[in-house]
Amino acid sequence: MARVAGWEVLQESALSGDEVAAFELGMCHASGSGGLSIDLVQAHRWFNVSAALGYRAALSSRAEIAGEMAARQVIEAQRLARATLGRGMARMA
Repeated sequence: MARVAGWEVLQESALSGDEVAAFELGMCHASGSGGLSIDLVQAHRWFNVSAALGYRAALSSRAEIAGEMAARQVIEAQRLARATLGRGMARMA
């Protein structure tokens, strides 16, 4: 998925199980690009989803972002990732 894609396209692809799109969506949230503001909780969420879908590069990005977050933020991001994966798994089945 190209970096020029808007966040809506990335989100749709990520929710369909595209691990690279999930990673790129995390990058948009982490950097405040693609029309999104910086949101570390959402960045961690999408890096976590990407990693769970098998994109290994997301592991280091997730760890880097987590180092900048409070514990409660990481917990919220993990909750969101689990909910996203649960919804996505049902959609892909």
